[in-house]
Amino acid sequence: MIKHFLWVLLISLVLSGCQTASNVENDNSKTGLETDSDTVEADTQQTGFIDTVSPVLPDEDTSSDNSTSPVASKSPQPPKDLWVRMRHGFKLNLNIEKPRLSSQVRWYSSHLDYLNRVSIRGERYLYYIVSQLEKAGIPTEIALLPIVESGFDPFGYSHGRASGPWQFIPSTGQMYGLDQNWWYDGRRDIVSSTQAAIAYLTRLNKLFDGNWLQALAAYNSGEGTVLRAIRKNKRAGKPTDFWSLDLPNETRAYVPKLLALAKIIKDPAKYHYKTHFIANKPYFESVNIGGQLDLAQAADMADISIDEVYLLNPGFNQWATAPDGPHRLLIPVKKAALFRKKLAEIPSNERVTWVRYSVKPGDNLLLVAKHHNTTASVLEEVNKMSSTMIRVGQELMIPVAGNKIESYTLSSHQRLLAKQSRAPGRNRIKINYTVSAGDSLWLIAKKYDTDSKTLARWNNMGLADPLHAGKKLVVWLEPKENSSNRSVMKKVVYTIRPGDSLAMVANKFRVALNDIRKWNPIVGGKKYVQPGDKVTLLVNVVGG
Repeated sequence: MIKHFLWVLLISLVLSGCQTASNVENDNSKTGLETDSDTVEADTQQTGFIDTVSPVLPDEDTSSDNSTSPVASKSPQPPKDLWVRMRHGFKLNLNIEKPRLSSQVRWYSSHLDYLNRVSIRGERYLYYIVSQLEKAGIPTEIALLPIVESGFDPFGYSHGRASGPWQFIPSTGQMYGLDQNWWYDGRRDIVSSTQAAIAYLTRLNKLFDGNWLQALAAYNSGEGTVLRAIRKNKRAGKPTDFWSLDLPNETRAYVPKLLALAKIIKDPAKYHYKTHFIANKPYFESVNIGGQLDLAQAADMADISIDEVYLLNPGFNQWATAPDGPHRLLIPVKKAALFRKKLAEIPSNERVTWVRYSVKPGDNLLLVAKHHNTTASVLEEVNKMSSTMIRVGQELMIPVAGNKIESYTLSSHQRLLAKQSRAPGRNRIKINYTVSAGDSLWLIAKKYDTDSKTLARWNNMGLADPLHAGKKLVVWLEPKENSSNRSVMKKVVYTIRPGDSLAMVANKFRVALNDIRKWNPIVGGKKYVQPGDKVTLLVNVVGG
């Protein structure tokens, strides 16, 4: 009887234990780890070039018997501000006391409006850049490098022919797979140029044995320059750290600029600065478009401005994406679904506008292409031509801009026109100059009493850019001051009348005949002027 009682008691205890375990499991399934729905949505709504941030779970504590208690703590959430996330990835030594660094800190901290402007300009790109740097294991201070390089201007172009936010010169760009042609310049492509910059910086860091300051110096002035400076110091028994190297002045300031920016971003309150808020979430998605697409049409489909399309896709030079690719567009996250839907509804033959052109006497393929804002190679391809030879009466199909060409405000041609129309100072007179065979920047600059660098800047060129006959340049002439009187230079556009000559006009307005010819190279090059010709004059009005 006692044995039977003990056996019944043992069975009861076992069943009781199984019921307790079942209850705990059910409780945990209801009150286990919680995730913030906003975070999940932000991480899963994206496709393309977007990183998913997995929540970091706390380590389980198995030292005490707490298995029946629900998990009370939430997983840490990613910061809402991208600057906070960026600071977490800072790895460079910013606790350096060097005069060159202090000088740059003073400059940036006294130009906080500039920091705000470049932050707003870089807002479209920074999330992607920070994500890619983290993925590559690169210090996130380097996300600030485009501020030093280009002020986050995706269309930035230097006298040394460096282009884009990361300022690649043509040869280095080609080395890292950045195509450069009439339609497209990969040095300005946000995705491609960032990947190229990461690859280049990674290689430089490895070359300099993990010394980031030397690698950054090499990014600016070339690895050969830095390696020679290191060898020179070694031979002289001097230190070889960045601060001790004999480098070009630009490079000596370049690295301190980046470190100064990082110091301010790391502790903005110390410098009385409030960073412009940038959300720690993707700004854009990458959409596969499958072929060439008119950028104005893309803007309509995505319900965004044409300028926004160009700012997210600055690699495209013309009115459409490049025929040979890349066949993708970066579209704001909130508009990507709409854009994909509209894109799927458009037949492939309606993604660009086509016109039928009949070849006329005197035409050649290059002229026809130029007149229609395209290239001869595109016309050859779309018309299945085996050569560039065309004949009178031949019908050509030509892709053309769907909108007025002026509406593509950030295309390469429209940006150049805007640049050339901005006067560099008050009372300047604008001269339109057409390049002739044998011209050079130096010869043209000398003719107009200026220098090559200034002339290049007026025309958004690099000093080594090729000049071809027929290219249009602008020259901004500075008024000549009267040594004894206060003078005001007035711009006058005079229409030639019957019986006029340039000499008569010069005498009438008391200017030199050679100056008229210099101010008006097209008219001034004629043997005789005709009634109706217009000449621009810079007339000196003497004040009292």
